[in-house]
Amino acid sequence: MLALNFVVLTATAQDTQKADKHFSNFEFSLALDEYKASLEQGEPTLPVVQRIADIYRILNNSKEAEFWYAQVINFTGADPANYFLYAESAKRNGNYSKAKQLFLMYSEKVPAQAALAKRLAASCDTAMKWMRDPRPYTIKTSRSLNSDAAEFSPFRTKDGVYIASDRTRPDKRQTYAWTGQGYIQMYFAPAKTDTSWGTPVPLPSSINTAYHNGPAVFLEKDNTLFFTRTHAVKRQNTQHNPDPTSWFKGTEGGTHINRLGIYTAVKKKDKWKKIKPFKFNKTEQYSIGHPAITTDGKVLYFVSDMPGGFGETDIYYSERQANGEWGIPVNAGDKINTSGRESFPTLGPNGELYFSSDGHMGMGGLDLFIAKGTHKNWTGVENLKYPMNTSHDDFGLSMDPSGKTGLISSGRLGQDGLDDIFTFKENRIPCTVIGRTIEYIADSQNRGKKREVPVGNVRLVISEVGSNERPIEIISSSDGTFILPVYGGATYSIRGSKPNYLTQTIRVSPDCRTTEDSVKVEMVFNRDTPNRPIVLENIYYELDKAEITQQAALELDKLVETLKDNPHIRIELSSHTDSRHSHRYNEMLSELRAKSAVDYLISRGIERQRLEAKGYGETQLVNQCADGVTCPEELHQENRRTEFKILAR
Repeated sequence: MLALNFVVLTATAQDTQKADKHFSNFEFSLALDEYKASLEQGEPTLPVVQRIADIYRILNNSKEAEFWYAQVINFTGADPANYFLYAESAKRNGNYSKAKQLFLMYSEKVPAQAALAKRLAASCDTAMKWMRDPRPYTIKTSRSLNSDAAEFSPFRTKDGVYIASDRTRPDKRQTYAWTGQGYIQMYFAPAKTDTSWGTPVPLPSSINTAYHNGPAVFLEKDNTLFFTRTHAVKRQNTQHNPDPTSWFKGTEGGTHINRLGIYTAVKKKDKWKKIKPFKFNKTEQYSIGHPAITTDGKVLYFVSDMPGGFGETDIYYSERQANGEWGIPVNAGDKINTSGRESFPTLGPNGELYFSSDGHMGMGGLDLFIAKGTHKNWTGVENLKYPMNTSHDDFGLSMDPSGKTGLISSGRLGQDGLDDIFTFKENRIPCTVIGRTIEYIADSQNRGKKREVPVGNVRLVISEVGSNERPIEIISSSDGTFILPVYGGATYSIRGSKPNYLTQTIRVSPDCRTTEDSVKVEMVFNRDTPNRPIVLENIYYELDKAEITQQAALELDKLVETLKDNPHIRIELSSHTDSRHSHRYNEMLSELRAKSAVDYLISRGIERQRLEAKGYGETQLVNQCADGVTCPEELHQENRRTEFKILAR
């Protein structure tokens, strides 16, 4: 995110001195009352109105912040950065048209930040588009888990839900001067049914110290709670962010700073014992918090602002070693982490990584994202879009084993900046896949062309990826057609097999918006006849080069799936050139191309002993375009091909 050189003007009037002192000590709820009282004593001034706007922003009350920043920009001498803060507040309130206009105004006033401002203006258009086309989820507030305070980061277990909350406790009436609420504590709500819970009960003092504790996750395998605990550490650098890893940012005074650490506690019956700090806690220098752990207890994800990251806070992981100790923290990489805040990681039932970020493009505040790829190999992130995300902070997702329902925390209903816990459920809209099983054979009437022929009576096994539901089997009709009922938002694997043909698998992700929608697919089959060349379509190389292009990789990935579906076959992968250049050069180039293709297949998990590379150069032309024959480019292209054939056993 943008590091704004924001000038906070200090009011000099006598009646604001008390307010200024509260502000300097991070007692924002107290300072707000004093600044508002000072407005009743005379004309509003820029320093006072500026402070009120800043406090509402700090307290996450975007509704009031938007109103007060609108007042700030009307003062002569107001810092142009206020246009950015005004735009952000409007965006958080879902006022996207106004926010877009303000971001563009900011780009004109501060040209050095024009690129960022225009990108954020464009994000407002994206957010409005997502709201016009919502994803199929039903989201409801959880009345049993929420109070009139903040609740966030739910974590479900078989017995109930752990949550963090700053509700005021009868046995601990002290309030936190930063927010005017209680200190964050960990609670447990016992399960009544699969979707309802009893009244949350605070965990004992062994977990809940007098200061902030939470959020947490529970490892059922070891009966161990991994939880965040906050420490007030003596401030060394007055310019440092007071608490970059949490939604609360305060300290007990201007001399100290909040730092987070991870702790573990083992549950034995109703007692919590063996409270231990995480090996790599270093609260005197930086924060580590927001734990998420795999179900086998081998990988711990967390958030930190330790040196060497990509932004304000990054997601890291640590792996449990053979001796039971945790390994050195590793940054999760630049596909996940940005220059902004990545926080609140959680894990899905199949190892999916969910997290929140204000660095990736979103709808406002923190947005929920899912990482694409696998542990140690994340390839990108996807915004969960509306209604999982809103203009407010959305974070702390807890996914059920089904991958279709769960809990999230969000500020979407809070007019005062407080977060609540919500249930979500995917609405599975049914639609239809209409498919055909076919093969292509040479057309005797048109040289170099192929014609489509149906492959009937193919056995098809269909399974929903990531689901525990039992696969279904159908047989395509004699003309190769089949119809399959599916649900939108899911991904299906369709595996087809028939004697004398290579087994084939495709994946389909239908985008069902109504029950009348249908998706058309084709499954192309090749015969398993040995020594019969099969052309790989769209395998192109750059002129005189042998490196695999992105387009070629997509086609070779299809061959990878074919080889995995047919583990009994060995193949020769061959490359052919046209007749231009010398015989020696073409033979060398085709050998290099065939070898690079084989190397690619090996890199995708195919055993080397199943593959042979062969470059034929121009020795197996499929037309008359030999040396000395003038031919159009499309005929030369017929000769530049990549093939594979099954080797006889």
